[in-house]
Amino acid sequence: MKSFSALLSAVLLATVTSISASSFFSMPLTKLASPNSYLAGLPDADRSRAAFLKSFASGGPTTVPASNLAYVQYTTSVGVGSPPTYYNLVVDTGSSNTFVGTGIKYVQTSTSIFTGEDVNVTYGSGYFSGLEYLDQVTLAPGFVITNQSIGDALSYADFEGVDGIVGVGPVILTEGTLSPSTSELIPTVMNNALSQGLITEEILGVSFAPATSYNDTNGALTYGGIDSSLYTGEITYTPVTATYPAGYYWGINVTDATYGLANDKTTVIPTSTAGIVDTGTTLVLLADDFFESYLAAIPGAKIDQSTGLMTVPETSVSKIQPLNFTVGGTVFSLDAAAQLIPIDQNTAWGLPTNKQYGIVSYLGTNSGEGLDFIIGQKFMEKYYAVFDTDSQRVGFAYTEHTFTTYTP
Repeated sequence: MKSFSALLSAVLLATVTSISASSFFSMPLTKLASPNSYLAGLPDADRSRAAFLKSFASGGPTTVPASNLAYVQYTTSVGVGSPPTYYNLVVDTGSSNTFVGTGIKYVQTSTSIFTGEDVNVTYGSGYFSGLEYLDQVTLAPGFVITNQSIGDALSYADFEGVDGIVGVGPVILTEGTLSPSTSELIPTVMNNALSQGLITEEILGVSFAPATSYNDTNGALTYGGIDSSLYTGEITYTPVTATYPAGYYWGINVTDATYGLANDKTTVIPTSTAGIVDTGTTLVLLADDFFESYLAAIPGAKIDQSTGLMTVPETSVSKIQPLNFTVGGTVFSLDAAAQLIPIDQNTAWGLPTNKQYGIVSYLGTNSGEGLDFIIGQKFMEKYYAVFDTDSQRVGFAYTEHTFTTYTP
């Protein structure tokens, strides 16, 4: 049997396409609505994902929409095949395989080519396994990738309400996901968009925002660059960390983190430490010892054992101080609104309606293991994020959503 890479090379040589690169391409994102039972287990799912991530061992920009699903996940519409079937896929910088079939089933067309490979990927709390194809992928009108590797999920768990994942993490994360070609890497959608001339820089810009409704198309992905209309001021960049295992992902070093104002601060992260920036994680997770420092600084705050989330007594809500992360010499603060779940969203999260919950939680392990925090979706709802493969760096910038007034 031909190896996956040999088959891909043969197909590419046999395919002649004419591509015209634009300056950039952006698409909106939708926040997706999952069943309440799934949302109720979200903190544990985030920690399971964190544990799995820590175990890892080995032409121009285009902006497209992204949708905020039930306040906890972002998806984008991706077409597969010719004519395309459109799938609602989770945007995931913490993985690199793209697959469909967990909701709408994979529809084969004249562009679908079976590679002879099985595919199997674990995501911590979920997984999928199935067959690997090459197919045409439409990320936006006129933005069409040929011979993109696509998994057909025949068996899966914990993908309620979505059709699969579009993986935009580092390509090394695909190693070991194919069988029998276990050592083969699978080019990601970003890799192929660059090699086929659709973009001229392998850069992904991510714009999230706090949702105002259960399903809210309020975000955007920019393939191939950044969209200056989606942020304010300058972008602060920091290199991808060399610390293992964070460096296998979109990992960065946070110089320090504090809770409170200049004259009354609590140290949360005392020295430079490595973690990851992950759109596939909802919460902001801190190593357990870091989280204990944060929790102790909020009077009466504690972990709700039934949900795994932090609860804050009503008397402390108005006294919540900023949580400040120093990245690349710039301080990025989460104000009270960024640290708390609005009570009117509790039902959607599957939470009791009479408690105030927070979006910062514990990782499940202490610091010092090479992945001591995860900056998830809730942080990126406040700051524009840039994932720059060409320069091996991650960037953050302020947005119009960075500072808001908290309304319970």
